[in-house]
Amino acid sequence: MADETDEVLDSVGPRLRALRKHRGLTLAALSAATGISESTLSRLESGGRRPTLELLLPLARVHGVPLDDLVGAPRTGDPRIHVRPIHRHGMTFLPLTRRAGGVQAFKMLIPGRDGPAEPSPKTHGGYEWVYVLNGRLRLVVGDRDLVLPPGEAAEFDTALPHWLGSADGHAVETLVLFGPQGERAHVRPR
Repeated sequence: MADETDEVLDSVGPRLRALRKHRGLTLAALSAATGISESTLSRLESGGRRPTLELLLPLARVHGVPLDDLVGAPRTGDPRIHVRPIHRHGMTFLPLTRRAGGVQAFKMLIPGRDGPAEPSPKTHGGYEWVYVLNGRLRLVVGDRDLVLPPGEAAEFDTALPHWLGSADGHAVETLVLFGPQGERAHVRPR
């Protein structure tokens, strides 16, 4: 067991260096983002310092990867994602991404009701991209009032007053990409 632990811990340094270089970060920039000294980061990457949870947690957060990825934890064998629904504003959000930070993906379900709901636009930081899978989505953004059928998409800055709901009272199913403070999903046309 000790040999296996040593092997796992010895592989952390090269992973950390590869992540940092892939993201184009210097030791100084990573130090500023994590609060870990440059010398400690350098020793972690070279294997001169054993990784601890206190050092790995901020590194995982800054790199936007699960802690398991930093230590090379073996997969559990079950490829399913066990989704925990989030219920907000009468809608259900199913998270489709598990990494912290960056653009997050959700399946959003708007339940059917007796009639269309009255819009109550809200604002918050971020940027949103919506794709309608089923139903007819009513999207109010600023002074625009749109109806999106299945197969249509929209993107908008969530600093604008916005509201999403059913256009006709029937259930609506969408995919939503949400990015914090202006971070946008990159969509490339053919």
